[in-house]
Amino acid sequence: MTTYTITLQNCAFFARHGVHDEEEFLGQRFFVDAELDVVAGEALKSDSIDDTVNYGIAFTVIEGIVTGKRRYLIEALALDIAKGLCETFPQVRRAKITVRKPNAPVPGVLDFVQVSVEHFA
Repeated sequence: MTTYTITLQNCAFFARHGVHDEEEFLGQRFFVDAELDVVAGEALKSDSIDDTVNYGIAFTVIEGIVTGKRRYLIEALALDIAKGLCETFPQVRRAKITVRKPNAPVPGVLDFVQVSVEHFA
């Protein structure tokens, strides 16, 4: 069996996730990476977008989940994205999702908080 990996890197969205009330009130940017392991099936032979993961649709799925209902934990957000992509694209066998939160409310300076989740379909 042949597989290949599709990666959407550093997708940016404005949303209102977090435990604290001010995170819901103010909102912030979140960055998402999606690494999708795909069973090749006919895609490598057919050269058809219908046989693979359409990047535009994948981005839209991620966007809908990130900008949808509020989640307290970015861990839960990452898992929901992984499951949503696997449901949308049955040829995806593994989805590794990384969510970065640059403005996490911590008592110090940092670039971002990051969580990665792997989901196997």
